[in-house]
Amino acid sequence: MTHQYRILSAKLHAVRVIAALLPIITLACSGEKSAAAKPATEKKSIRTLTLGAYSTPREAYGRSILPAFAREWQKAASESLRFETSYQGSGAQARAIAAGFEADIAALSLDPDLATLEKAKLVTNDWRKAANGGIVSRSLVVIGVRPGNPKNIRDWDDLRKPGIKVVMPNPKTSGGAMWNVLALYGSALRGLTSAPKGDSAAAQRLIQDVVSNVEIMDKGAREAMLTFERGVGDATITYENEVLVARQAGKPIDYVVPKGTIVIENPVAVVDAYADRHGNRAVAEAFVRYLASDSAQAAFTRYGLRRAQGETSGIAPIPATAFTVRDLGGWNAVMAVVFGPGGVFERATEAATKRH
Repeated sequence: MTHQYRILSAKLHAVRVIAALLPIITLACSGEKSAAAKPATEKKSIRTLTLGAYSTPREAYGRSILPAFAREWQKAASESLRFETSYQGSGAQARAIAAGFEADIAALSLDPDLATLEKAKLVTNDWRKAANGGIVSRSLVVIGVRPGNPKNIRDWDDLRKPGIKVVMPNPKTSGGAMWNVLALYGSALRGLTSAPKGDSAAAQRLIQDVVSNVEIMDKGAREAMLTFERGVGDATITYENEVLVARQAGKPIDYVVPKGTIVIENPVAVVDAYADRHGNRAVAEAFVRYLASDSAQAAFTRYGLRRAQGETSGIAPIPATAFTVRDLGGWNAVMAVVFGPGGVFERATEAATKRH
């Protein structure tokens, strides 16, 4: 056998080995479980859908809802679906999408963050006409405390006491933080704290006193919970489901539901401009419809969120004294009065800063 012939034989053997491995490599990358390898020349259609979400429901989406919908879509459309995801504080996420992060779907904490995308002409559909008014999950604002509640924190007034250290997210970046402030403000206005009913100035003082005790104001609800888990603070103002997810992970955190609290309502919408640009309109709309299904609603509840409608098994009923943003005049009203320039929160924060 000549030297050249030996080299040619070796090359042919290498080509045969690679050709034999190609179907196996293709199968592994596709994630299929079938033992039957497909020809290497067959191309499989894979669509990418991008979800821009607030941080709180990360586990519900990532561990359950997204893979379940991908399976449903493959059955219905004979097309594989993969998700790209981004999770951060709701306000920050809305601004990122408005600035050019091309999410096909926006799953945010509150109505005004979707309104940001409407003003940018990125969301043009009337998402409020979807099932449950476009709301896919709910929760409550609660107070997370240390095991056994050693500081005996029972209500919002306890968070204004001297020496109590509070952790909460920042309303400038976090939708969760805006819900927290509205829970304080609404509870005071409705006579569910020591403040006289209907006294806006007293409601502002409650917020001021609580903000004065804030040890750390994180950028998002999840970051604030992680800070609390690391041992910072005596209490954290947070979503109920943040505590429940932490407890599922073995974190020793208790929580109390104040007499007055707000029902959190979380909306979702197709980001029309980007979904159309990507050719993803049909799948994005199907995903939003899927979020109202029993399967998706059950997934939300497994991770501590409440169903968009009705009571949720395994979680205590919503207190009779709980209220919604509509009870405070609606989002337009609270955005102007509470969160607008010179509004209640700004004045309360400035006064709290002067104390320090």
